[in-house]
Amino acid sequence: MLSKLTAVADKYRELEALLSDPAVMADMARWQRYTREHAALTPIVIAYEAYRKAETTVAEDKEMLAEADAEMKELLLEEIAAAEAERERLAKELPILLLPRDPNDDKNVIVEIRGGVGGEEAALFAASLFRMYARYAERQGWRTEILSSNETEIGGFKEISFLVTGAGAYSKLKYESGTHRVQRIPVTESGGRIHTSAVTVAVLPEAEDVEVTIDPNDLRIDTYCASGAGGQYVNRTETAIRITHLPTGIVVQCQDEKSQLKNKEKAMKVLRARIYDRAQQEQADAVAADRRSQVGSGDRSERIRTYNFPQGRVTDHRIGLTLYKIDAVLDGELEELLAALITADQAERLKQVQ
Repeated sequence: MLSKLTAVADKYRELEALLSDPAVMADMARWQRYTREHAALTPIVIAYEAYRKAETTVAEDKEMLAEADAEMKELLLEEIAAAEAERERLAKELPILLLPRDPNDDKNVIVEIRGGVGGEEAALFAASLFRMYARYAERQGWRTEILSSNETEIGGFKEISFLVTGAGAYSKLKYESGTHRVQRIPVTESGGRIHTSAVTVAVLPEAEDVEVTIDPNDLRIDTYCASGAGGQYVNRTETAIRITHLPTGIVVQCQDEKSQLKNKEKAMKVLRARIYDRAQQEQADAVAADRRSQVGSGDRSERIRTYNFPQGRVTDHRIGLTLYKIDAVLDGELEELLAALITADQAERLKQVQ
């Protein structure tokens, strides 16, 4: 581990020199790439330097003990104990910091929520999950923007796609991909029986133009009159866009904006993300065994969480964690769940590299 840390520290110093190089500063794309690399290495280098400082303190103070008087010896022993505790803490933290970072972790995300089994009740729960993620994003200081939606008459969503913009959005929300199950008495149920419904969530890293090349000749673009509850303005104008990517068969549509151009821009954003995600999924299939062993596998057919309203509990099946605060979770208090998932994921990955 120490040899890896030394190599990281050398790379960090090399990047610092490059960032002050006039030739690099004149090339904005290159400078931004080096800045991101430097920022990613900073916490590792800070922890490594603190570890080395603690080691040095322990060694120097132990040398001084032989010649110290009683009062000084007491102070030195206290300092040695504190430095050894710090060294032990950092020795546990550094292997985690050295784990390979997901290159998508700093990206914005596109979240797609679709009602599954359960009809109208599933659509209503899809709306609840959208509000949950919107509230969580608000708590994180992130911004949300609806890209497309298909709303039902009583306020649910058959499907909704939205963009979450903010530092580290993918690093946390990627754990939300999968099937979310809800158990409750639907508002549409007159007999008071508990129903089980399901909603699927897909979390896609936003793809930049340079990461996904789309040939315009590979696209079929259709326009049509948007539909929606209430017969709004959009229903009477051909502003809705449907884009089909012919090589992959991926279809994206957007009708939320009154402008056809804006709908096309949003649809292209989702299309790029889906093509990028498909390429990543294909790469991951090549190492399927490793992927299945990770908490953040992103398998959207996997039932990851159950929201049980009668018992007021939320259970994450991947890590066996149950919280009895369903109202708080649905209000966007996801930190406890996500922190536990991140810790479990790190533990699994540490097992693989040891």
